[in-house]
Amino acid sequence: MWRSSRSFSSKLLLRSSSPNPRDPIASSSIISTSYGVVRNPHLYSSSIPASSSSASDSFKLGFPQPDGARAFSATAVDLSSLASASASRARQVADLASHYARCYWELSKARLSMLVVATSGTGFVLGSGSALDFPGLCWTCAGTMMVAASANSLNQVFEINNDAKMKRTRQRPLPSGRITIPHAVTWASSIGVAGTALLAGKANMLAAGLAASNLVLYAFVYTPLKQIHPVNTWVGAVVGAIPPLLGWVAASGQVSLNGMILPAALYFWQLPHFMALAYLCRNDYAAGGFRMFSLADASGRRTALVALRNSLYLLPLGYLAYDWGVTSGWFCLESSILTLAISYAAFSFYRDRTAQKARKMFHASLLYLPVFMSGLLLHRLPDNQQLVQEDNSMEVVELSSSLGTLAEESENLDQRNHEMGSTGGKQARPPVAYASVAPFPFLPAPLYAAP
Repeated sequence: MWRSSRSFSSKLLLRSSSPNPRDPIASSSIISTSYGVVRNPHLYSSSIPASSSSASDSFKLGFPQPDGARAFSATAVDLSSLASASASRARQVADLASHYARCYWELSKARLSMLVVATSGTGFVLGSGSALDFPGLCWTCAGTMMVAASANSLNQVFEINNDAKMKRTRQRPLPSGRITIPHAVTWASSIGVAGTALLAGKANMLAAGLAASNLVLYAFVYTPLKQIHPVNTWVGAVVGAIPPLLGWVAASGQVSLNGMILPAALYFWQLPHFMALAYLCRNDYAAGGFRMFSLADASGRRTALVALRNSLYLLPLGYLAYDWGVTSGWFCLESSILTLAISYAAFSFYRDRTAQKARKMFHASLLYLPVFMSGLLLHRLPDNQQLVQEDNSMEVVELSSSLGTLAEESENLDQRNHEMGSTGGKQARPPVAYASVAPFPFLPAPLYAAP
């Protein structure tokens, strides 16, 4: 009986679990006898993904996702997109800053401006004496750099059409279109005013005036003169001679004769330097429309002669630096040897006017200036030694004047004795002031009477 009841219940269970096509709910429902869980695909089909293959995965994904998890995932996506956008924006800003920094560097002709700063700094040290004002030196170099960068930038603004025609300069920021003219003018004006104000505030007004006048001379006189007359090279030499004088004035506060040694050297040095450059680049200068001295000298003889003559003008500067108490005697010897070397290069160019000789003279001029300035700094006399030399010269002058006074007094005494002998041998007595016996001090001033 137990077996028959068991078989009957099994048949009943199988009949009830078989799908009935007439009952859609029963045909789609599955009774799990082991877990007792009823799953209805009509109820959960919207929440089960089609790619789920295992029963356990479909069971886990069958429940709806909580709102907190959904919000967290959305926040993570937003933060990721924000970080990528910030990185992209930072990269764009860095590229833009690098672009304009490169343009400003080329507009300022940074290497040429640093050479100007070196000459100004050397002049400051020479004018400082024994006590060097290091902060003042830094402020002077910074102001000089800014003014020089402004002048060079304005030079490129005015010569944009000429630079576009020259192979050597057509890739500059303005001809190549990497920066606009208003942008370049704004840059040049701002740093020019800032540099002049810096020199006025940290150095003195005389140094600021020299800087401003040199900017005007370079940008508004020398630059247009390059397209008008070959005398522009000599005007440019004056421009190059002012920065060392500016440094001297910033340190000492005055223009003195011994402060003209380095400016004179800069003036005479620039002529062989630029004559060699003008000879080497004369075709390029002609294409750009610049009236250089070498263009009217087809043979190059006059160009080489100007270079040789001004090289020889450098010869007495070493002796003058020693004679005026700026340096020791060793600099006189070293400067003479250095000047003879650059003069020999200029003479070789004069004798054989080729591009190779001009290039050698150009390289000799590049070597001359830093060695000359280094010698000035190495052999310069401290301010106390200069004062000793000045004191010795003053002692000689005072001694000679005192000897002259003694000679005049002796002559006057001889003349007085001669007059006494001619009056009959009367002995001269000093005058007597009878005011000593006056009883009242308010009486008129006494008269002197000879007894």
